[in-house]
Amino acid sequence: DVQLQASGGGLVQPGGSLRLSCAASGFKFDDYAIGWFRQAPGKEREGVSCISSSGRRTYYADSVKGRFTISRDNAKNTVNMQMNSLKPEDTAVYYCAAGRIVNYGYEPSEYDYWGLGTQVTVSS
Repeated sequence: DVQLQASGGGLVQPGGSLRLSCAASGFKFDDYAIGWFRQAPGKEREGVSCISSSGRRTYYADSVKGRFTISRDNAKNTVNMQMNSLKPEDTAVYYCAAGRIVNYGYEPSEYDYWGLGTQVTVSS
């Protein structure tokens, strides 16, 4: 069975950091791009970052550029996203997703598999 397990969420103060991880199994991981999406209450799902299957190309939403860094380890079937300088507007449920053919990292319809989310809350 295909599984994508996101972890690492939590409560953090503004300006703090969190590191999200996505552990994958059940498919050929190094053939898939991995994306992170988030969804806040009452808002649409938003593409946050994406990394190509090889790890050579990345995408970031303008709202997180310079603060978030995505990386992957194909030997361990994991993708991490380091989130620094967190802001209250980063509060959302964060999901990781895998796509075989991803042209636009922010487009949910390009992704084949989705995991359950992890809650990130940025609040003082």
